[in-house]
Amino acid sequence: MLYWLADFADGGGVFNLFRYITFRAGAAFFTALIFGFLFGRPLIDWLRVHQGKGQPIRADGPQTHLAKAGTPTMGGLLILAAMGVSTLLWARLDNGYIWIVMAVTYGYALIGFADDYAKVTKQNVKGVSSRTRMLLGLALAALAALATAWVQPSELRFGLALPVLKDAIVNLGWFFVPFAMVVIVGTANAVNLTDGLDGLAIVPVMIAAATFGAISYVVGRVDYTSYLGVSFVPGTGELIVFCSALIGAGLGFLWYNAPPAAVFMGDTGSLALGGALGAIAVCTKHELVLVIVGGLFVVEALSVIIQVGYFKMTGKRVFLMAPIHHHFEKKGWGEAQVVIRFWIISMVLALIGLATLKIR
Repeated sequence: MLYWLADFADGGGVFNLFRYITFRAGAAFFTALIFGFLFGRPLIDWLRVHQGKGQPIRADGPQTHLAKAGTPTMGGLLILAAMGVSTLLWARLDNGYIWIVMAVTYGYALIGFADDYAKVTKQNVKGVSSRTRMLLGLALAALAALATAWVQPSELRFGLALPVLKDAIVNLGWFFVPFAMVVIVGTANAVNLTDGLDGLAIVPVMIAAATFGAISYVVGRVDYTSYLGVSFVPGTGELIVFCSALIGAGLGFLWYNAPPAAVFMGDTGSLALGGALGAIAVCTKHELVLVIVGGLFVVEALSVIIQVGYFKMTGKRVFLMAPIHHHFEKKGWGEAQVVIRFWIISMVLALIGLATLKIR
């Protein structure tokens, strides 16, 4: 929105700064961060008053988690509000990619909110049925995939970019739509599964957002893509503003979510942020790189799939408990150990993902 003030710059003046994506990305970061600091405590107090017993805790989970009973959930509302205000202020609102990612983010936020609301009001960990959430998520992802294909250049519309290989695009045809749906829905649910310990999900999400902010900026510039041998996707550079707002909002939330958490992100935040990462990967044609950068989320999701599948076949468990972060808790790791070590893994994977831009 503030980008249009650059029209008053007339080639100079302070408003001319608003023309630069990097300036607006930095401003988006600080706007979201300050928003989080200002409204975090009032929101948490409001949630505590209106939720009563807070988020229900799994009785079959690690016993140390029982001490967290009464902690309010839906803290993702703070992230979403900070990120939304910041993005609307600093992003170019005539950019289709911004609206696609925003639609996915807040669409999944509504699904997550309904699930959190059901859990809190019924004091039951089940919430909305998984079938309903999956169907709504797939429908939203399908619309996002079609919108992305419509916005992107015709030569990239249904293409899958292969990392490491120079200018390698595989034409998936209409199969691109279900593929993109899997990326978005899979990432949303993988982040949701990761959100089981204080601070565990939000930091890897911010690391992935920083990585894809850099990727979106690079693939949105023809000079950089020409040098690196990656596909040029005009307009995606604007997504760095959204990613910066996400990081700022995430840090504001982490201030209150750091152990011991004063508030949980809830499905409201985890589904929304996962969906956002998936949508950005689809928009930038870096879906396969997301598998690397978001490798932690992939492992968390696979641990649940393996555990459930193997148990149904044999009646036995592969892990002491799934998702895998609970497995390590059961093995005696402290919560802080699990969280920090998983953060380290996320940073390493992000660096590997960024390296694919150069390795051709």
